[in-house]
Amino acid sequence: MSYERPADLARALALRAEGGRVVLAGGTDLLAATRARELRGPVLDVTGVAEMQGVTLSAEGLRLGGAASWTAVARAPLPPACAGLQAAARVVGSTQIQNRGTVAGNLVNASPAADSVPPLLTLDAEVELVSLRGTRRLALGAFLLGPRRTALAADELLVAVHVPAAALAGQGAFEKLGARAHLVISIGMAAARLVVAGGRVVSAALAVGACSPVAQRLGAVEAALVGRPLAELGEALDPAAAAAALSPIDDVRADAGYRRAVAPELLRRALLACAPAPETAL
Repeated sequence: MSYERPADLARALALRAEGGRVVLAGGTDLLAATRARELRGPVLDVTGVAEMQGVTLSAEGLRLGGAASWTAVARAPLPPACAGLQAAARVVGSTQIQNRGTVAGNLVNASPAADSVPPLLTLDAEVELVSLRGTRRLALGAFLLGPRRTALAADELLVAVHVPAAALAGQGAFEKLGARAHLVISIGMAAARLVVAGGRVVSAALAVGACSPVAQRLGAVEAALVGRPLAELGEALDPAAAAAALSPIDDVRADAGYRRAVAPELLRRALLACAPAPETAL
């Protein structure tokens, strides 16, 4: 088995264009799913590509390099809007998995229970896909097509994830339900991002994961929250509307009915975690 770990994107794209190479980006999903004693075919390890590194804030927004680890995401000095993303980063597997697992690897694996997806959806994230043919950007929701299915072409690499500056407003939060705190696949999870002014909701972004073939933004539920006072936030969420937007399945972790029941509660908790603490009179 041949193995290459290029240091620059040009070399990585040239190898990708040749076809037939297994792309390794941390390997925490890929190796766990491999039944053979070694990976099939030659390996392209992208964790050394300079252009795929870093967690960077700029006037344009936030850039997460595709080869950035979840530990790097969790420890970066990011605005409160990213609190949900950073909370999710801290529950991706164990500490060792967070050190090795990468942003691109988590997204390209396209698990319905990928912890990073709901908070990234609330941040209006886009993926940057690059090949020798050029560069394109897709909204994360358009990139994820179904379980283990993405819009990534055979000659492309997911080089970075971008969050626009406008989506870095407000406060984010993330709630996850599993059989234990770590090293667990989610039964359900929810992310929220709220922008609040004058004691009322200006905008809301809500997403639920592990309760549909791909994580879902809940646009109608979001719209119903706009203008509501913070004092009513816990009751403003319509559980029936939230559940109706989902299409969960029965599996070994939970049945569909249970997931429909818990998803609105996870959303409610995420929303309350986003609300500013009430001012205390002195």
